[in-house]
Amino acid sequence: MENHIYAADIASFEKQYRTNLINGLGGIKSALLVGTRGADGTNNLAIFSQIVHIGANPAMMGILHRPVSVEKHTYENILANGFFTLNHVAADKFKAAHQTSASYSRSQSEFEQCGFEPAFTNTVLAPYVKDSPLKIGLKIAEIIPIKSNGTILLVGSVEEIIVQADLIEAAGFIDLNKLKTILVHGLETYYKAEKMERLPYAKVNN
Repeated sequence: MENHIYAADIASFEKQYRTNLINGLGGIKSALLVGTRGADGTNNLAIFSQIVHIGANPAMMGILHRPVSVEKHTYENILANGFFTLNHVAADKFKAAHQTSASYSRSQSEFEQCGFEPAFTNTVLAPYVKDSPLKIGLKIAEIIPIKSNGTILLVGSVEEIIVQADLIEAAGFIDLNKLKTILVHGLETYYKAEKMERLPYAKVNN
């Protein structure tokens, strides 16, 4: 029997139960590590699942950031130097990646605390995860406040992509099976991706 849950029910739920339920409604999503650098030179790393494709021409992506009601290093670092990186996480690193969600102090780098090595390029002024199989460097382009709940959409222009050449197929698809990266449901349940089938572009049947 179907269970109908209404807005009034959701509002009445215990906080953690409500968080788990609503965060999981969107299903399984990519879980990427966002790399930033503070004004003091500290390298920051935080796992995000709210990664948004904005457009391909120009190439733009975004992250949806929680309301800034307390100190938020990722947000503040992006404001400070204008760059951030998105780093796919290899399956054998999911526990270390999850640990980056802990509340470390500003002076503590999640790279050091969680066992990741930073890497840098001359294009993007933010740290990459060195052993990430797919790295994306972005420059902040737009900051969009979501007035209804206080979240913030941080839109970045894609400045560079770092990936092994043999993982990009002829049509431009990246083989996620070979990347062996992680997915997340809600805030803390992790999955591996498994390719089923690539279907042709859908057209209306005549």
